[in-house]
Amino acid sequence: VQWNEGARLRHPNREETKMSRILPIKWTRISIAVFLTGAFFAAGAQGPHPLSIPLVCGHGDCPLLKGAPQTSGMRSGYVRLQPGESVGWHTTGTNEETLVILRGQGTALIEGQESRPFVAPALVYIPPATRHNVQNTGQEKLEYVYVVAPAKRP
Repeated sequence: VQWNEGARLRHPNREETKMSRILPIKWTRISIAVFLTGAFFAAGAQGPHPLSIPLVCGHGDCPLLKGAPQTSGMRSGYVRLQPGESVGWHTTGTNEETLVILRGQGTALIEGQESRPFVAPALVYIPPATRHNVQNTGQEKLEYVYVVAPAKRP
């Protein structure tokens, strides 16, 4: 029931009543959709989310985590080397690196230091600003996951 200009009571017809029920439902659904879409994009802007990534790599170095926005700065990859192969000399820069040896054996060559042999399962830590190489010294594939993260100075 509504008031009209002449101050007389006016009863809405059936079609107006139906529309008055449909419009709020329709606008409510649209509002919810807009809110959820905004929440989805805002959540993406808030930072990284948990991930599960299969360890699949044909050969060589296969990136897994590539840094921001996927992570807060950590990078990771899966490496598979044939007997006698190496990844090549490189440096950690301002990062620290951990190698999680899954299969095989090899040597971590550290510039200016003794080499560090390892056999799976093993973990190898490389400090920041360290030039190094990883070589497969075994008779089977060497497989490992590396994790590189920004180092915090004490």
